[in-house]
Amino acid sequence: MLSFRRDGDLARLDEVLPAVRGQGMNPGMTIEAAVRAVPQGGAARPLKALAERILIIGLDGATFDVLDPLIQAGRMPALGEFLRDGVCGVLHSTKPPITPAAWTTFMTGKGPGRHGIIDFEKYHVATHELTFNSTYEIREKTLWEHLSDKGLKVGSVHVPMTYPPRPVNGFMISGFETPSIDADFTYPPELKREILRRIPDYNYRTNWRRRLLGGLAMLRENLAYIQRSFEQGVELVKLCGEMYGWDVLMIVYKLVDNLQHKTWKYLDPRFNRRYPRQAQMAAECFMRLDENLAKLFEYARRHRATVLIMSDHGHGSLDGKAQPNLLLHAWGYLALRSPLDRASQRAGHWLHRLNKGKASRFEQGSRGIERDLAVDWSRTRACVMHAGIYGFLYLNVRGRGPNGVVDPQDYHALRDEIAERLRGVTATDPAGKEFRVFPEVYKTDELYGCSRADYPDLPDLLLAPRPGLAVIRKIRGRSPVRWCPPGRLEGTHRAEGVLALGGPNVRRGLRIEADIVDIAPTTLAALGLRVPVDMEGRVLGQAFTVAPTVEREPPVKKVAEERAEVYTEDERRLLEKRLSELGYLE
Repeated sequence: MLSFRRDGDLARLDEVLPAVRGQGMNPGMTIEAAVRAVPQGGAARPLKALAERILIIGLDGATFDVLDPLIQAGRMPALGEFLRDGVCGVLHSTKPPITPAAWTTFMTGKGPGRHGIIDFEKYHVATHELTFNSTYEIREKTLWEHLSDKGLKVGSVHVPMTYPPRPVNGFMISGFETPSIDADFTYPPELKREILRRIPDYNYRTNWRRRLLGGLAMLRENLAYIQRSFEQGVELVKLCGEMYGWDVLMIVYKLVDNLQHKTWKYLDPRFNRRYPRQAQMAAECFMRLDENLAKLFEYARRHRATVLIMSDHGHGSLDGKAQPNLLLHAWGYLALRSPLDRASQRAGHWLHRLNKGKASRFEQGSRGIERDLAVDWSRTRACVMHAGIYGFLYLNVRGRGPNGVVDPQDYHALRDEIAERLRGVTATDPAGKEFRVFPEVYKTDELYGCSRADYPDLPDLLLAPRPGLAVIRKIRGRSPVRWCPPGRLEGTHRAEGVLALGGPNVRRGLRIEADIVDIAPTTLAALGLRVPVDMEGRVLGQAFTVAPTVEREPPVKKVAEERAEVYTEDERRLLEKRLSELGYLE
């Protein structure tokens, strides 16, 4: 069996470099020589290519509000130099600005109304059930599929909404929604064994631990875990890039988002002076990120690759939580069961816990919805069924689901009525200033330009709260907004993310604004490939020294697949806990 040497260690070629089997390599050759022998995609590019290869670095939730002060303080020199030498600016997220909707929009070049993903959860109108989204729910072809179809080699590392991993011309390591390392998290499947062999501490835990009186020691332990994930990202890029070769390779650092959710008061200049030691520790975590970005920049230079840095959304303080279901209940659109029924519901929930353990919000049909709200569906016309920064409101239409009461002829009038009332809701912030709680209330078919007949599970209304607020499904207290105590301040999402490009044929010192839907068509055009005509974004030609040639091609529809349930009950519990720790689920 052929073998090669790396750092003095002998490894079997069939385990570490399956992509170069049969290439006639000699025993004992260095991995660098082996990499040069790995064939890239070799695909014909019908148009002039401005990028030979592209390395995409995703910084989940990254914001210039955090990065700029760190760069100015000299704490992120590699990123600072990259931004100065290339193109950068704000990248606007999706509506809602949440991980699954935004990253799927990046991957497809289409908005949520086309690809069908608006949240981690999906409410099935016809069956009155909540499930987790997965790759099977993505209704459009992804960038990885487009590139694979054209013969280019791709690599995807930890991009959200890639579980279960799909077959590609290259490799895929699934993202944040992977339950654990016990799942099949790679394509090809044998890559999993190699990852676990080379990175024994690899896992999918968020690992943000809390302990009474944990103090600085606990914070240091949590941050060390995040820093280790930054190192593992580089290890995976190099390992898999060497094993399979690549034309387009992407790594997402998901824990940048987790870091900001949990340490926002240590990062925000308005508050971090109160916590000097914790602020220093959080800043050092970003310094470790910068060190690993520098390694990726060098890796890209060695492979003559253009580098694209992006985030799926921005970040800011979580000031409070908006409660639209409280309003719907007060206005008579949402009915709750009697106090006796609610007590019985809670007793049933605890009995279930005693017999089966903690109940998942998804098990036994609508158990999670009923557990949180104890809704009387026979008298309910509207309810926010789930929330992900925004609120997802559904009308209880007769004939559409099992409990419908709203006459279909009243649908449009009722939807308009509720939307108008929600837009008019005001509250007073802790500084005494009055504001509108939901400045935007969207009809999803109008927002996304789609038909409800084609996308029946989209919410009827999308409730966008004031920046700094996040919508929740539960009802607590009597105020439409529950303010977060300053001492427990955490972070939440904003629409304004980050974008930066650097490398061959990229302009220097240019500032631009773009939308996340623009990245897929820009990537295709930069590689000298035609852009499907149904991609919604534009090509960012101004980012290059020579404008790329943009030609459109007919769309290729994704073939719907029959699927079994993706997550087991235990896996749903794991994922629910992970999302709840970050505030995505109440």
